[in-house]
Amino acid sequence: MIYLDNHATTKVHPEVVEAMLPFLTEHYQNPSSGYRAGKTVKKAIENARGEVAQLIGAKEEEIVFTGCGTESNNMVLKSLARIYGRKRSKVVTGEIEHSAVLKPIQAMEDVGFDVVRCGVRADGRLDLESFKEACQSAETGFASIMWANNETGVIQPIVEACEIARSAGLAFHTDAIQAVGKIEINVRESGVDFLSLSGHKFHAPKGIGALYLREGVRFEPLMRGGGQEAGRRSGTENVPYIVGLGKAASLMREALQKDAHRSIAAHRDFLEHRLVQELEGVTLNGSREHRVPTCAHISFDGCEGAGLLILLDESGVQVSTGSACMTGKQQPSHVQMAMGIPAQQARSSLRISFSGMTTREETQEAVEKIKVAVRKLRQVQGGDRVGPVVVYS
Repeated sequence: MIYLDNHATTKVHPEVVEAMLPFLTEHYQNPSSGYRAGKTVKKAIENARGEVAQLIGAKEEEIVFTGCGTESNNMVLKSLARIYGRKRSKVVTGEIEHSAVLKPIQAMEDVGFDVVRCGVRADGRLDLESFKEACQSAETGFASIMWANNETGVIQPIVEACEIARSAGLAFHTDAIQAVGKIEINVRESGVDFLSLSGHKFHAPKGIGALYLREGVRFEPLMRGGGQEAGRRSGTENVPYIVGLGKAASLMREALQKDAHRSIAAHRDFLEHRLVQELEGVTLNGSREHRVPTCAHISFDGCEGAGLLILLDESGVQVSTGSACMTGKQQPSHVQMAMGIPAQQARSSLRISFSGMTTREETQEAVEKIKVAVRKLRQVQGGDRVGPVVVYS
């Protein structure tokens, strides 16, 4: 099996599993307990907090552990909504955000918040002029722009967007779930107020995330109770997974320092080059310059992406047609529509995503199997003359 769906989730790193095991067996005590064993567990949490902080250039006390990236996004957006209110504030976001941002903001709009969704250029990057106009027209409020898109891997101009928002007096949040661990991030240099991340996107287990809260910012907790996480996210801590997140953060920081992600980009580029050279009707979507090293987003003329996914799965290659949260839906993604990609081309797209565990041998084999699948599907569908493949379960 060749796994090329690393933007959906990544394999848990063996060293992460090793770091977690003692906290599933030996060190099982409640970190809030007053005896020594509990303090040992508490120390492990703080060590992990330090590792996550170092990965993004934050202070330890600015990191709050959560259950996932979706929770991190919802926590900060709903906090900002409560702080700013709906009478005078404006919410500025992008059209290509993940549903974990779009849906809570839609809920705000439903109850009277003034929401502006800014478009992107054809390369998938935020239209900064429209973003600036939206921010400058706001009396008060907040903005939320993702750091890297989950479907295309395109990196957004976060530093510029943050400067625009802050100069207009708006708080700034970024969903960096597809960026953390893949590219260098420094919250001090970017100036963001809030940042969301998710462990399972960089070899930690599913079910653990974190939220960066810049020192001094106002924050209203979504979950209240025993006062864990300095009162910002109550509930007994998921210690093994927090330890795993810390270990994964350490591994990713080391990999970035050694420029190990260059080899990931090389595998991606190799696959793209081969497919463009050896197949007709192949389009690479999104910016070639501004993107994470882990993602290729490719359209194949005369093919339905859903059909390609099935054929590739049968041949032992796992990819996706877009966000894992949208799998099974037949309509073109909102990301591709915002980029101006025609509906037919959008439906013919695959997201092929890599990690540090992907090998060149796997990449080469995947190229051959994608070529076979594309040619087979084109022959069956007959180009534009046959409608989409529909799979009934």
